[in-house]
Amino acid sequence: MFGIIRPCKHRLSERLQTSWMAHLCGLCLALRDDHGQLARTATNYDGLIISVLVEAQSARDDSSWRRTAGPCPLRGMRTASVAKGEGARLAAAVSLALASVKIRDHVEDRDGVFARRPVAAGARAVTRRWDRQSAGTASAVGFDTAVLLDAASRQGELERSLRPGGSVLLVTEPTESATSAAFAHTAVLAGRPGNAAPLAEAGRLFGRLAHLLDAAEDQAADAESGAWNPLTATGTDRAEAERLCRDAVHGIRLALREVELADRALVHVLLAHETERAVERVFGPASHAATCRTRTPSGDHPQDAPPRQAPGEVPASPWIPQGPGFEPIGPKPPRPRNLLAGCAVWALMACTCQLLCCDHNDPFSRERRKGFCERHDCDCGDCDCGCGSCGCGDCSGCGDCCQCCDGCDCCGGCDCGCDC
Repeated sequence: MFGIIRPCKHRLSERLQTSWMAHLCGLCLALRDDHGQLARTATNYDGLIISVLVEAQSARDDSSWRRTAGPCPLRGMRTASVAKGEGARLAAAVSLALASVKIRDHVEDRDGVFARRPVAAGARAVTRRWDRQSAGTASAVGFDTAVLLDAASRQGELERSLRPGGSVLLVTEPTESATSAAFAHTAVLAGRPGNAAPLAEAGRLFGRLAHLLDAAEDQAADAESGAWNPLTATGTDRAEAERLCRDAVHGIRLALREVELADRALVHVLLAHETERAVERVFGPASHAATCRTRTPSGDHPQDAPPRQAPGEVPASPWIPQGPGFEPIGPKPPRPRNLLAGCAVWALMACTCQLLCCDHNDPFSRERRKGFCERHDCDCGDCDCGCGSCGCGDCSGCGDCCQCCDGCDCCGGCDCGCDC
């Protein structure tokens, strides 16, 4: 997985989490179905935004955009409802084309294992095949991947011709053009041509953001290895890079206000909020962040107050005294398995990835535990989620997250005006 959009399940409502996973699995399976098993390695978080945008603009019901997928080890051998259709296929074609470009860049730069001739030769063969396959799938949904490949070729020319002191935005232009074209085509697939212009603008700024964040994140490593970096090459300091990134996030939010969507919630979370979190991962939080996280509609700052109870959530159990003389309330804990039986169950659960990706019963103690991925790979920061993502006051009564603050500059000043 690679990409700047990395939403944590703790910041998504149950409905949005289900939808996010449906698009992620749908992209992976579309890559497999159209291009083979190896192509599934091109699955990435940013690419599935294409699928999300197509579905969000469509007035069709959810059933027409979903299919039931068979058991998968990454889902603990469980079936799931996943995204299908033109949105998933376009996302697959774009992801494959961009993965091909990324591999080709590694080969040309002789990065890591790509410096070895046998590996480089195999990688070139893969990129040629992926170029052909992505072009075929994209043409089936009316998109021309030539704009992506042309952007990649211009990227190299710009980098070679760039002089110190030049604008870093000259370097990001090819990426901006590629993402702009992909975002705009989602309006064509959804039958909403009026959305093409604002989505093109949102895509252009998203491409700029992705390029700048990647450059800022890799700047120290590039300096150590002697690799080319756009910020270093143009003399752009981190303060200016951060300003450009935050301006891009703001511009994406403004462009989304002009987009007509049938279901805005997931798009708003991913493009209006997760982009902001991506900037904070690289540059640190903005100066207003601490105030935003603790502010309530009344203006109080209850630093030590417990989190608000979500709609339908079961209240937390009161504290139960422990120690001699007190009997625990509730069912008795499950009886642990012996070593031999525990090892056998552990092996079975490991083979089906249940230990990694699912809530499961511990193979030895039988206690309920979270999967390893959830315990260790959850990119949720302090999980001070507000209304799942917004942080714009108390949106706990609004149902699905962020519908209450649609169109506002959430977390900018926390004055979203949502009447919750």
